Amino acid sequence: MASDAGDSPTGHYFDDDPSVESAPVTVDVTLPDVAFTLRTDRGVFSRGRLDVGTSLLLRGAPPCAAGGHLLDLGCGAGPIALTMALRSPSATVWAVDVNERALGLTAENARANGLDNVRASLPDDVPPDVRFGTIWSNPPIRIGKPALRSLLEHWLRRLAAEGDAVLVVQKHLGADSLQRWLTTEGFPTERIAAKSGFRLLRTTQPARSP
Repeated sequence: MASDAGDSPTGHYFDDDPSVESAPVTVDVTLPDVAFTLRTDRGVFSRGRLDVGTSLLLRGAPPCAAGGHLLDLGCGAGPIALTMALRSPSATVWAVDVNERALGLTAENARANGLDNVRASLPDDVPPDVRFGTIWSNPPIRIGKPALRSLLEHWLRRLAAEGDAVLVVQKHLGADSLQRWLTTEGFPTERIAAKSGFRLLRTTQPARSP
């Protein structure tokens, strides 16, 4: 997920340890079925608000898997991970990011909302044998096309046999071309919603050879 334009230009959400000075803000997130408080901060995506793209994902995605392992890829302060954890209390939700401040916020937010099924983790700390019934992501488009494609391919190949992934991407940042690329790479992808310039894309596990 992307850093706010109003944050310091030297601090980005994909930095391992953002150098921008901390200035936390707590917001309330209310969805039709769940609600929670969220502590946000500079150097982490969408400080002080729930961004439009993430809101579309949380309101428009099909239900996530009820159990097993779920993934919030690029968790930021954790709005996706917390929503997954509330909707699927029997599942383990892996909230993955390279930004240490984001991981700290997600862990703190999970504790503050009484959620013990969220695991805020660096990518390499997720056990390699874990397979995900659901992946949700507002992916880091601005890291560039090659890095983004490598990132998505790595994690999408860890979908469970009946799993699916939902990604929210702005149209002007390449949502349609990403949809085509995913399908070409063996991840059948469809657009399931669109709003305010965002596309909500649903993709499934790679096609298997007979």
